[in-house]
Amino acid sequence: QVQLVESGGGFVQAGGSLRLSCAVSGTIFRFNIMGWYRQNPGKQRELVAIISDDGATNYGDSVQGRFTITRDNARNTVYLQINSLKPEDTAVYYCNLDYPLSAGSSYWGQGTQVTVSS
Repeated sequence: QVQLVESGGGFVQAGGSLRLSCAVSGTIFRFNIMGWYRQNPGKQRELVAIISDDGATNYGDSVQGRFTITRDNARNTVYLQINSLKPEDTAVYYCNLDYPLSAGSSYWGQGTQVTVSS
């Protein structure tokens, strides 16, 4: 059973920084992609950043240059360093583990709230 547990969210002023963590329990197989998505009430979940198990990354347009995704494969953990926070970054941030070669094999965490005040 795979479980993802996010941590590190909170309340921060604009311009501040946060570091989100997502620890994955259970067996992780090769050829996976881990990532962060975010969502606000009434809106679609949007891509923040993803990273493959060999380190290739991709970012959503709105976070380019401010967010950095990394992973520690030995610890089964993915991180999201968030800098220069803006009020529009306020959302619930979800961690995802996906196996792109296995349709339907995608796992989500419970989410962690990030709130940025102006």
